[in-house]
Amino acid sequence: MQEIKRPTAEEPLTETRETITQASSLKPQAERKTSFRTVSLEEINRLYDASDIAMVDLERDLATPGQFPYTRGIHATGYRGKLWTMRQFAGFGTPEETNGRFKYLLREGQNGLSVAYDLPALMGYDADSPLSEGEVGKCGVAVSSLADMEVLFDGIPLENVTVSQTINAPASVFLAMYLVVAEKQRADWKKISGTLQNDILKEYIAQKEWIYPIRSAMKLVVDTFEFCTEHVPRYNPISVSGYHIREAGDTALQ
Repeated sequence: MQEIKRPTAEEPLTETRETITQASSLKPQAERKTSFRTVSLEEINRLYDASDIAMVDLERDLATPGQFPYTRGIHATGYRGKLWTMRQFAGFGTPEETNGRFKYLLREGQNGLSVAYDLPALMGYDADSPLSEGEVGKCGVAVSSLADMEVLFDGIPLENVTVSQTINAPASVFLAMYLVVAEKQRADWKKISGTLQNDILKEYIAQKEWIYPIRSAMKLVVDTFEFCTEHVPRYNPISVSGYHIREAGDTALQ
C-alpha cells in the first residue's frame, strides 16, 4: 500500500480530501457501492469538511437558536432551559375511562397529556351515527359533544397541564370545545398551552381522514392560527406530521 506522508503541525495540509480518502480508504479496500445516497436520493459526498460550510449563509440558513428561521430550535437555550414535555399518547373507550387514565399518568409523573380520539371523532361523526358502528372508543376516546369533553378533562387543571390533541379535519371544533372547558374551569386562555395537530394537508396525502374540500379545510387551519395568535398565544395551533407522509411513501424532501 502506498505510504502517505502526514504533515507536521508546521506544515500545511497540501493533499486534497479526495486524494487522502482515495489513498487511505479505497486502497486496499474498495467501497461497497459506486454511489451512496440519502433516502431522498441526494448524493452523499465521501467526506465533508470546512469547504462545505462556505456554501452556507450562516445568518440566512442557520441564524441563532431561538431566532428565525428556527433551524437551530425555537428556544435560545434548547433543552438546557426547559426539558421537553413527556406525554403518553392515550385514549380509549368512554371519556370517563380515559379521564381515569389521564389522572393515573399525571400521578405517575407525566407532565403533559396527549389525547387519542377514536375514528368517528377524527372523521367528525357522533358516536351514535350508523357510520360509527364498530369504531366507537376503539382506537381512541369517543368524544361527540362538549359534555364529553367536560368529562374527559374533569378534575384536570387545563391552565397547568399542557395537552396535545391529535385531531385534524374537525380540529377547530375540538379546540373550541377544549377552550370552553378551560373557560368553565376559570382558566386564563393566555396561560393555556399545548398543541393541536391540525395538519390537514397530510390527510389528503397520507392518512385520508379529511372532511371538507381542500380550500375550505385550509381556511379553517389558517383561521385557527389567527385565533390562537390573538387569544391563546401559548398554544401551538399546528403540528406538522411529516412522518405520516413518509409512511405513505414520500421522500423526506417531498
